[in-house]
Amino acid sequence: MKKGSPRVAFFPCVYHEVDGVAQTSRYFEAFARRQELPFLMVHAGPQDEVTTAGPVTRVQLSRSPVKFPLDRAHDYDLLFLRHYRKLEPMLREFRPDVVQITGPSDVGTLGAYVAHKMGIPLAASWQTNIHQYARRRVAAAVSFLPQDVAGKLADVAERLSFRASARFYHIPRLLFAPNQEMIRVLEAATGKPCYLMSHAVDTEVFSPEVRDRTDGAFRIGYVGRLTTEKSVRVLARLEQALLDKGYRDFEFVIVGEGAESEWLQNNMRQVELTGVLRGTELSRTFANFDVLAFPSETDTFGLVVLEAFASGVPAIVTDKGGPQFTVREGSSGFVARNFDEFVTYTARLMDQPELLSTMRAAARRQALETSWDRIFEGMYEAYERCLCSVPVDSHNVLDVATI
Repeated sequence: MKKGSPRVAFFPCVYHEVDGVAQTSRYFEAFARRQELPFLMVHAGPQDEVTTAGPVTRVQLSRSPVKFPLDRAHDYDLLFLRHYRKLEPMLREFRPDVVQITGPSDVGTLGAYVAHKMGIPLAASWQTNIHQYARRRVAAAVSFLPQDVAGKLADVAERLSFRASARFYHIPRLLFAPNQEMIRVLEAATGKPCYLMSHAVDTEVFSPEVRDRTDGAFRIGYVGRLTTEKSVRVLARLEQALLDKGYRDFEFVIVGEGAESEWLQNNMRQVELTGVLRGTELSRTFANFDVLAFPSETDTFGLVVLEAFASGVPAIVTDKGGPQFTVREGSSGFVARNFDEFVTYTARLMDQPELLSTMRAAARRQALETSWDRIFEGMYEAYERCLCSVPVDSHNVLDVATI
């Protein structure tokens, strides 16, 4: 990175939490520190705290009791804007050239307000398909109604939620999205330029080298939140379908926590639910999978798919959402168009160890092609061109697949 790069004030929705957005936020902070870039990060946490390491300052702000849970791990503080007064002097001293937010959370709303009040260009990334979350949660809540009525209510929830999100994304000057599908949707809905912000993975942390299984049952893994919008009940259906086909020598290992945890425990027979894992324990668990089964249809990218690839583990994903754009069909995994294909692809890998071995190697090679540095360098390039009002080819700036 060259000297004189934009001074970025970054307001991520999450930081301490265990999800892809939080991981990306921490990687962004580490990139700024490594490149010695002036960087101010503002996020929520248990208490107010300011820490500085070189050119990077991290401001942690506490949430008030006037908050409500979005799920078990994420809250929204209705009074979070109260922090503006204490934050303003720090921002004026830092003199940001751009404010970057990761969505319409309480922290993101504070970032948007800061940009508006101080006249700073605002950038926003689309990290979560909130409208699809709304659809699934409403559908679950009204499942007792006739199917056609429940479906119409879910449709309305999805449409209104996306409309509200799109109104929020009209505010920034430039947008980022993790796949081409969302780029097209956001550009059509907002009229704003949207750039591809892909994801990468630490291939030293996640590596097949830490695998310590040499035999045993075929292991089908899942990593992520155990919630309705992640479609995790499909894992129970997958288990039953494999049993019905006569397969017995397999096991599921499900990593994560959430409201669906108890249901999975009560409705699956050959499963271990580990809860949340971190660090070397998570890396080892990934490497010990034989395949990652990721049935979510709402993920915008699915960072766990790349983490599986880095661990030498192919993935089976659905043809809805972002993970389908990460998997190289037939090479690093499979994209299932329906549940039957999900079962077929799993069974194929169980039956064909040579194919599994080939796909494990291909998955690892694909992960090695990714680079967080290239992704964040591309974001800075987009900032610079936007600040200078120079048009950018939004479909190529950050595409790590071409690296």
